[in-house]
Amino acid sequence: MAVTITIRNVPEGVHAELKAQAALRGLSLQKYLRRELVRIASEPKPAPASQTSTDEWLREVRERVETTGTHISRDDILDAIDEGRKSRYDRGTAGTGGRGG
Repeated sequence: MAVTITIRNVPEGVHAELKAQAALRGLSLQKYLRRELVRIASEPKPAPASQTSTDEWLREVRERVETTGTHISRDDILDAIDEGRKSRYDRGTAGTGGRGG
C-alpha cells in the first residue's frame, strides 16, 4: 500500500529547481520526486562502520599501508598523543596526560 510523505519548509529555490528538473523530463513534480525517492531507496548501501568486521577493517588498513608505504611506529603515535594532551593541558582545556612507563 502506498503512503503519503509530506516535506515541510522546503526552500523556494530548491522547490523551483526540482520543479524545473521535473519539467525537463516531462514529469509532474510529484512523479519526478517519487521516481527519485525510489531510485535513492534502491541504491546499495554500505554497511555502517559499526558492522564492519574487524578482519575486514584490518585488511583495509594493511592494504592502505602497503599502497602508501606509510609506517608510523607505536612510539611516534604515543608521542603525538602525549603532545596533544600536553598542549591541551597547557591551555587549561584538559587534564594531565602522558604515558607511564
